[in-house]
Amino acid sequence: MAEYDFDVLVIGSGPGGYVAAIRAAQLGLKTGCVEGRETLGGTCLNVGCIPSKALLHASELFEEAASGALAKLGVKTGEVSLDLDAMHAQRLDAVKGLTGGIEFLFKKNKVEWLKGYAAFTGKDSVKVGDREVRAKNIVIATGSSVTPLPGVEIDQQVVVDSTGALELAKVPDHLVVIGGGVIGLELGSVWRRVGAKVTVVEYLDQILPGFDGDVRKEAQKLFKKQGIEFKTGTKVTGVIVSGGKATVTVEPAKGGDAETIEADNVLVAIGRKPNTDGLNLEAAGLSVNARGQIEIDHDFATSVPGVWAIGDVVPGPMLAHKAEDEGIAVAENIAGLTGIVNHDLIPSVVYTMPEIAGVGLTEETAKERGEIKVGKFPMAGNSRAKTNHMTDGFVKIIADAKTDRVLGVWIITSVAGTMIAQATQAMEFGATSEDIAYTCHAHPTHSEAIKEAAMAVTGKPIHI
Repeated sequence: MAEYDFDVLVIGSGPGGYVAAIRAAQLGLKTGCVEGRETLGGTCLNVGCIPSKALLHASELFEEAASGALAKLGVKTGEVSLDLDAMHAQRLDAVKGLTGGIEFLFKKNKVEWLKGYAAFTGKDSVKVGDREVRAKNIVIATGSSVTPLPGVEIDQQVVVDSTGALELAKVPDHLVVIGGGVIGLELGSVWRRVGAKVTVVEYLDQILPGFDGDVRKEAQKLFKKQGIEFKTGTKVTGVIVSGGKATVTVEPAKGGDAETIEADNVLVAIGRKPNTDGLNLEAAGLSVNARGQIEIDHDFATSVPGVWAIGDVVPGPMLAHKAEDEGIAVAENIAGLTGIVNHDLIPSVVYTMPEIAGVGLTEETAKERGEIKVGKFPMAGNSRAKTNHMTDGFVKIIADAKTDRVLGVWIITSVAGTMIAQATQAMEFGATSEDIAYTCHAHPTHSEAIKEAAMAVTGKPIHI
């Protein structure tokens, strides 16, 4: 009998977990992956990134047709109606195809799927259901779950989390979203487009905490224009459900008189927390920090030799693409190679319309570190955006005043999520604003706005 059942055992099949398992198998290591869901892919593919984007896209098309925007382009559709069941069906179909794709990749790469949930029984062993296995290396990639709001019960009928908000059987007349972050704004946008009144309650004075200040202000202005109501600097003190409706009690975050808001549904979207409950980390000699995260070193190794951790359970932004990069890197480190992730250059994207994306430092943070130069270019000056009748937003580039090295890029436009990749790659290679300004960009494209913003850093844009 072999000393170990696996060279690498990955706990969790989300973006980081399944990528780590596949890369480890590709590197010749006997690999298993533990997953208790009916399908692989974790939160992202099952109830997160993928299904929400399916609804975002479908709701964008519905609004475009129903609002008369297509008619202005010469496309006449007649009366437009919503088939919510069909919209949900295409979401589920997208999930089925992608989760099934991971199962295919596991079989192709000879990764064994251990069906169930894992709990450590020692530093190199875990129990999955009735089966106990040993692994030379164990990678914790269990992801995250919704952060509860104290005193507010999520029943997934009236009061829902992000999973429940994907499954609403009818369009609410009024949806109250608690939290003005990425998840709340994306899902709030979906239901606003198909007919719901949406009110976002945010504890801070502005939405999108952690994003550049100009972006936060512009985004809130655009969302208000679209019909979303905001109550910023406001805290929720209670939610009472009665007769299939909710009464939300709010008051100013800094103190003041309370008021109530009546809603058909309430979405709790105040953040996410690492999934470590049930892992029995103590048996492996591990503990979590004050934020419930597992501490790691630069190589993703925990304090226990042979135990590694990646993704949402470790410090850093809770983003699927961060977890994927870490999954590749940890597998390569286990195999004796050099796996590195530049955590200073992890792009963030909000898939509203327009999209919002950023990478690197905000202007506020950059100013705290030294003298900077800033260039901005409005999408109203971009020929492709103008032709597409989508001129909201801008591109903003922040550069070091002395070296001209790009420190941060922030974008609001319809395809910001795609555009940010160019900025991230340029910054990875240490690009200056001049490097970007003198790089030829295809015409007519939205990406020309990045070139113009780079030119604006030195006060030389053409189309302003």
